Amino acid sequence: MNYWLAKSEPEAYSWEQLVKEGRTAWTGVRNFAARNNLRAMKKNDLVFFYHSGEEKSAVGLARVEKEFYADPTAEEGDWSCVDLAPVKGLKKPVTLAQIKGDKILREMVLVRQSRLSVSPLTKEQFERMMELAETKS
Repeated sequence: MNYWLAKSEPEAYSWEQLVKEGRTAWTGVRNFAARNNLRAMKKNDLVFFYHSGEEKSAVGLARVEKEFYADPTAEEGDWSCVDLAPVKGLKKPVTLAQIKGDKILREMVLVRQSRLSVSPLTKEQFERMMELAETKS
């Protein structure tokens, strides 16, 4: 099992929309490192859904339902997407401030490469995020 974090502006696509729809294609990623992360995702991997913009917090937990395939929104280039489905909302959002202030989480790719929209987490980071969210996986 691998663990991930995927960011979205809530105005563009929110956790609430994912819950309502039940599944979505995670399209529109146009960064090579993020694309490679999408390609590394495996079915049933867990993904924190992170609201960027004003909120700056992880708000939900999703699962990879379909491994990478060609992004249908790409007009040119070799871009990929995966399908995500909601698992559960986090009891407490985990804020960027909490992440930066935590000795385990401050090493997350999210902190070091803040513009990357899809990034990996270690098992330890995943477990710490769940602990701060007061949520069981």
